[in-house]
Amino acid sequence: MKVITTFFLILLILLQYRLWFGNGSLNEVHQLQDKISKIEQEKESLKERNFSLAAEVHDLKHGYEAIEERARSEMGMIKDGEIFYQIVNHSDFQIDTN
Repeated sequence: MKVITTFFLILLILLQYRLWFGNGSLNEVHQLQDKISKIEQEKESLKERNFSLAAEVHDLKHGYEAIEERARSEMGMIKDGEIFYQIVNHSDFQIDTN
């Protein structure tokens, strides 16, 4: 009877060891779940970015307003007959009185 009890005790210890420390242990499973969660969050943010870029590409291909807005903001372009006014804040400049 002692032999059987000892055998089952050793078997239980081996199975517990594998559960806690072996390949596919609970700790490893939790780490993999955390990695999956992080990857899914990154994937969602990249999906949103791709959606906004696709919308911007669509606007640039099919609408002249988006092209005009980009030309004005990024390249400083103005239309013929328009007058460009640039307002400068005096606090941005330091006057040297020496």
